[in-house]
Amino acid sequence: MEREKGSGAGLIALVTQISKALHRRTTEEILGMRLKQFMTLGYVQDHGPVSQQELETAMLVDANAVVLLLNELEAAGLSVRRRDPHDRRRHLVEITESGKAAVARAEKAREGLEEEILGELSPEEQATLKKLLRRVLDGLLKATPEPAKL
Repeated sequence: MEREKGSGAGLIALVTQISKALHRRTTEEILGMRLKQFMTLGYVQDHGPVSQQELETAMLVDANAVVLLLNELEAAGLSVRRRDPHDRRRHLVEITESGKAAVARAEKAREGLEEEILGELSPEEQATLKKLLRRVLDGLLKATPEPAKL
């Protein structure tokens, strides 16, 4: 694949730089929580009660990291773990009302940040970018039987 002249970096380098810049901009002060906490609560809110294993897969993190993250969220009153009534060996993670309120506040902050970051792009370009990035991620997840752990 030929690189554009003057681009200075390949796709992997560019995506890595964007990721690092976004992590620096998406601070705990802006969201009201750490980014991983926000992503975890958002996933649980969108998918209903989920198992810890499902969170590992969805978040691309290992089991220990999920347990530590859930311990923090429970201590803050943002989520709870309950025994699965169909399989007592499993725990299901649920978001609390406080967690829902925290996600709503963080969503407003995220939307403002996205508007700022993507402000140079037209609405059509923003939609295209999101669609293409989703396709890239879906392709990576399909190509990797065991998701890479962060």
